[in-house]
Amino acid sequence: MATLVQLGSKLIDTAELARKEQSLLANLRSLGQVIIAYSGGTDSAYLAWAAVQALGDNAVAITADSASIPASHKRDAEAFARDFGIRHEYIETFEFDNPDYVKNDKNRCFHCKDELFTRLDAVCLERGIPNVVYGVNVDDLGDWRPGQGAAKAHNVKAPLVEAGLTKAEIRELSRRAGLPTWDRPASACLSSRIPYGTAVTKEVIKTVEDGEEAIKALGFRQYRVRFHGDLVRLEFATDELAAAFTPEMARRFKDIFKPLGFHYVTIDCEGYRQGAMNEAIGLAHASSHAAS
Repeated sequence: MATLVQLGSKLIDTAELARKEQSLLANLRSLGQVIIAYSGGTDSAYLAWAAVQALGDNAVAITADSASIPASHKRDAEAFARDFGIRHEYIETFEFDNPDYVKNDKNRCFHCKDELFTRLDAVCLERGIPNVVYGVNVDDLGDWRPGQGAAKAHNVKAPLVEAGLTKAEIRELSRRAGLPTWDRPASACLSSRIPYGTAVTKEVIKTVEDGEEAIKALGFRQYRVRFHGDLVRLEFATDELAAAFTPEMARRFKDIFKPLGFHYVTIDCEGYRQGAMNEAIGLAHASSHAAS
C-alpha cells in the first residue's frame, strides 16, 4: 500500500518519490562531470546537493556574479555550498552590456540565461567538463520562461525534469535530506521586478534590492518590490497582508521607500503572486509557476 505525505496542498507518494530521487542520482552519475548553474534557490540547491552525492568533486556549482542577484542570496548560496561540501565558484556575467537585455522586453530572461550559459560553456571548454545542468523542474515547463529556450540552445541538461520531479517533491526531498532550502520562498532575479518595456539598469536594480532587504529586516518572508517609475508597488503573501496593512507599517514603508526616490508607496491588495509582471502582457497563466 502506498504511503502518502502531505506537503502543502500536495499529496506525495513516498515510494514514487524515492524512485525519482534514485533516477536523478543515476542520471547524474552517468554524466561523469557537471557544472551546476547554481543560484542557491530550492531547486538549484537540491540539484547541487544531489550532484555531489552522485559525483563528489566532479560536480562544481557556479553562480553568476551579476547585479541582478541580491547580495543576500549570494551569501546564502555560499553558506549552503560550504555547509554541504559543494565546490562553489562565481563567474562574472555581462548581461547589462547587452541592449537586448536592458530594453527589457518579454524575452529578457532569454538574454540573461544566454549570457550565463555562454560563460559556462567557456568554462566547460577550458576544463574539459562535458555537461552543464540547471534546476528547472516539471512545474516550470508550462509557464512563460524564455530562459528555457536559452538552455536548449546551449544543450544544458535538466535532470530534475528528466526525473519527473515537481516543486513540491523537490521541497520534500530537500527536507528529508536536511537541506535548509526546503521551504525557502520562491525567488527570482531582481530584473523581474521591473515592468516589461522599462529599461533595466543597475541603478534601478540596486534601488529594488535596497527596498527588499529593508522589508526582509522587518520580518516579512514572501514579498516583492515592484518598480513603476516614481511609484513602488509592494506585494506580500496573503498570510502576511494583515501585518502589512497597519498604520505602523505604512509609516515604516514610507520611511524606507521615500528616501529611495519613490513619490508614491503602495501595497497591492491582491498580494504576492508568481508571474505578476506577466499579467500586463497576457503571459501569466491561471496556475503560474514563474518565480518572479
